[in-house]
Order: sequence, then structure tokens, then C-alpha cells
Amino acid sequence: MKANDTEWPEMRLHPVGMVRNDISKPMMVANDDDLELRERIEKVRENRDKVRNTVSELLLEPEMAELLEGVEDFSHILVIYWPHLVPPERRKLKKVHPMGRKDLPIRGIFSACSPARPNPILITAVRLLERNGTVLRVQGLDAVDGSPILDIKPYVRSYMGVENPVVADWMEKINKELEDDPAAEDVSS
Repeated sequence: MKANDTEWPEMRLHPVGMVRNDISKPMMVANDDDLELRERIEKVRENRDKVRNTVSELLLEPEMAELLEGVEDFSHILVIYWPHLVPPERRKLKKVHPMGRKDLPIRGIFSACSPARPNPILITAVRLLERNGTVLRVQGLDAVDGSPILDIKPYVRSYMGVENPVVADWMEKINKELEDDPAAEDVSS
């Protein structure tokens, strides 16, 4: 492989562990969804809330025990994992409507949160609840059961935090829709 006239060696990744939880299918998939917007947002909101409360176990290989020393000193960690249910043909997508929504502008994969990527490596910041040997209990991981774990890092706000990030208008629209509470709307009319 060549990039900028640099020869890259072949890269091989080996899982360090596996995710165990009750999430059987990904929240977002790269396909057409004909649900109406209101139903879709409600379903996405429901799934997001479920994921936020889901407790997962990260089952690491026994030889990873030494690498975990001190991880329990952190309240949050980053879990880097491979979305193993994304079929290879979906990894060739170059552009998508974010969240499959036709009302949003089509964008390149690198500007979307789609799991369909050339190298589908996903990262989630999660709350670390407990460490028991090579098993970590975490809350808020959006990986499906059986997902291979590629790496774990501590979440360090001073290192990873960004001041005043700017996001695309369409992403702000999604965030606002997800945060709007339909129960708080005026029902007197």
C-alpha cells in the first residue's frame, strides 16, 4: 500500500478480548430505512437510552492481566473494538446519508459516525464499574455481544478533551432531535 510515497507494512490486528452483553444487533446499520422520521428518532432515542444503561463485560485474554494493572484507578475508559457484523461489502461505501436519513445531506464516510468504514474500528468512552482479574464491567458500551476488543485506553479529559468543538449543522440537528423530550411537549392542544 502506498500513501504519500510511503510504503506501509501489512497491518495485522489481534483481539485482546471480547464483549459480552445483551445487545444482539447494532443500533446503526448501513442500509435504507423507510421508517418515518418521528418513529425513527423515537427508536434511536430508545436505543441510545438502553445503551447508556447497558452493563457489558469485557472478557480479556488471560495474558492481558498485566496490561490491566492500574486501570481501576480511572472512572472511564475508551474501548476500541471491531464491529464484526458489518459485512465486507458495506466497508466499501464512500458516502452515506447520516443515520440513513434522506433529509440530511449525503456525506463522506469520514465525516459520519457510520460503522461502515474502510477499517471499521469503533471507539466508545464508557464508565468503568469494576475490574475482576481480566474481566472489566463497563456501562454505556454500544458494541454488540461478541464484538472483538482491539484495545483499551484510559479516558483522560485533559489529554482528550477539546475546547469549543464545532460540528456540522446536520449533526447539531440530530443531537437536538435526540435530546428533545417528547414527554415535555405541550399536550393541551
